[in-house]
Amino acid sequence: MRIPESELIINPDGSAFHLHIKPGELAEKVILVGDPGRVETITKHFDSIESEAENREFVSKTGYYKGKHITVLSTGIGTDNIDIVVNELDALVNIDFETREIKSNLTSLDIVRIGTSGGLHKDIPVDRIVMSERSIGFDGLLNFYEGRNEISDLQFESYLKKELKWLPELASPYVVHASEELIKRLDGENIIKGCTISAPGFYGPQGRELRLKTSNREINKIIETFNFNGSIIANYEMESSAIAGLSKLLAHNAVTLCAIIANRVTKKYSKDYKIVISQLIEHVLELI
Repeated sequence: MRIPESELIINPDGSAFHLHIKPGELAEKVILVGDPGRVETITKHFDSIESEAENREFVSKTGYYKGKHITVLSTGIGTDNIDIVVNELDALVNIDFETREIKSNLTSLDIVRIGTSGGLHKDIPVDRIVMSERSIGFDGLLNFYEGRNEISDLQFESYLKKELKWLPELASPYVVHASEELIKRLDGENIIKGCTISAPGFYGPQGRELRLKTSNREINKIIETFNFNGSIIANYEMESSAIAGLSKLLAHNAVTLCAIIANRVTKKYSKDYKIVISQLIEHVLELI
């Protein structure tokens, strides 16, 4: 089936519409970061750079680290951006840009997000790293895609909505497991495994109040004690659910690792989170 021009937009130079990456320029190992400036922080470790692109918040560099072919790409903030990123990454390797047809032999990418987040449990101190075994989407993005029930943890979702007293006017949350292969490969001493909530905003959706009051003022207290068959909710961030969900639907491997730079329960903030981010970057580069 030929994909129309309106559905897959290709730039005049043959690159993907938003990412400005061309087929053949993308490595099969992809590191995602939110901050465009963090692309340079990671790729300064590379032995060589072979291509780079930039458009709005989407900055990328592809090169080699100790013989590994890796693309580092910034996504900006939010699951709406991840919808763009993961779909275009998949298109670059699994759709022929000349014929606009899906390839018969599909490529599976390894996608690792490196980020920062806020801890939601008193026993998770700042400057530790959380690996998202499950990602919980408060954003509702995956609900727009066919097959979401087949790749989601429906039992967890049901229990979560009941425990959090989920309001009917909110998007129904979804829960997706990370790649078991990447969890095993990227595990380490300073890493805590847990469930991560991806919120569709930084303030109200994460329980912060400035002048506006939130609709469920007890949600973070409930989250602090939440436990589903031994699984706790470890942290808030804003991208992991869409990365996990879309990657699972498209048969890519994905996992998120975030440095805890603040603890929302103890109210502590990292004195210098760049140190733990640097350690996390080196950890991922060695094991990806």
